[in-house]
Amino acid sequence: MQVIVTTGLNSGPAEYQNMGDVAMLQMAVARLLGLWPNAGIYVLTDSPSNLARYCPGALPLSRASCASWVADGSLLGRYHGLLPKWASTILSGLKRILGRSLPRVLELMISLRLSLKGGPGRLEEFKGFMGVFQDFDLLVACGSGGFADSCRDWNLLTLWTMEAAIRRRIPVVMFGQGMGPLSDPIVLAKAKRVLPKVSRITLRGTRGAETLLQSVGVSPRDVLTTGDEAMELAYLARVPELGDGVGINLRVASYAEVKSDLAAAVGPVVREFARQQGVRLLPLPIAFHEFARDQEAIRQLLAGFDNESDGGLSLDSPQKLIEQTGRCRIVVTGAYHAAVFALAQGIPVVCLCNSCYYSAKFQGLEDLFGVGCTTVMLGEPDMVDALKSAIDNTWKSAELVRASLLEAARRQIEASRGAYQGIRGLVADRKKQVADVISETGRV
Repeated sequence: MQVIVTTGLNSGPAEYQNMGDVAMLQMAVARLLGLWPNAGIYVLTDSPSNLARYCPGALPLSRASCASWVADGSLLGRYHGLLPKWASTILSGLKRILGRSLPRVLELMISLRLSLKGGPGRLEEFKGFMGVFQDFDLLVACGSGGFADSCRDWNLLTLWTMEAAIRRRIPVVMFGQGMGPLSDPIVLAKAKRVLPKVSRITLRGTRGAETLLQSVGVSPRDVLTTGDEAMELAYLARVPELGDGVGINLRVASYAEVKSDLAAAVGPVVREFARQQGVRLLPLPIAFHEFARDQEAIRQLLAGFDNESDGGLSLDSPQKLIEQTGRCRIVVTGAYHAAVFALAQGIPVVCLCNSCYYSAKFQGLEDLFGVGCTTVMLGEPDMVDALKSAIDNTWKSAELVRASLLEAARRQIEASRGAYQGIRGLVADRKKQVADVISETGRV
């Protein structure tokens, strides 16, 4: 039994870290190993060292090699982008034909290109990838928020990979997905060809996700909202009583449409509240990479309150962040997974956003939990007053909403576990089909 897992950006280069993506992957690997203890769980990654650190039960599989095999433009590599559109279309079509009709020829062509341009290391990685890809039983796209306009490259690689598996009649399932907002015509066109053929799709609750899937031809009966896969990690680590601190995070990034000037406006509000209550401000960084350095935004929030803080740079695992979250009475955050880690422990949150992408995420959490989750739109004229009011009300109601939050988390975890359990039948059905073909023809 071999399973290939494609995930969010956490398994990118070694310097790329996103603790939300890591937490979702950890949960996915644990659940898959629970279903098939002796299976080989292969994760597409650019950083085997990161994978070994965070998911020692998983095996690395080269994401770059996967792209070489499934991507439309892989015959020429980076030079494909220099072609005129008509030539690109013809070459991409030729590659797909080769992949379906003469896969061995295509493999030899890609191997030749890699041996000339990539060196022996890249060639060996590709051979390793093909060894697994030619004989696996299930493709799992585990939880992520990638299917949005800010993630075109990830979207296309994931869709290409799923399409390649579907062509080989391998079951494909998608768990805990955040869908949208998505308007990219190229990605939508590809999604219309691929997503309706996926065996099972579960959503983590992004508002508008069901409508998006219906627009690309996915039947509502094939979709279930189960919440975020990382929720179980935090729920299991919940503490008996609320903490006394205020967890803080602000996502300063282009895709969040938040710049440092908004951080400067938020800082005085949270610092003044902490002084009035005599409580700590506790960093909860999720992203540590070139596109979003949460620890730096948090240091700006703490300026003048705790100038010695590293912004939470040492909180470099989901477990450390979840433990830190458990010390809070409330959390004020611009990062989605800081909210998930809190809500799953019965800790109410104030969510900060300035984009449709994050608004859909946080409003989805409001829908799933019902209480204890308040979204404040940054940049609005009354933002400061709205934020002050939201923090104050959330602090006062923390004890009252705790039981409801924990029950909502429990229901989502149960639904998510059930969705994983349901894929046993998909794999069993395929194995039976393969066995029947062998019995009738003497070959696969």
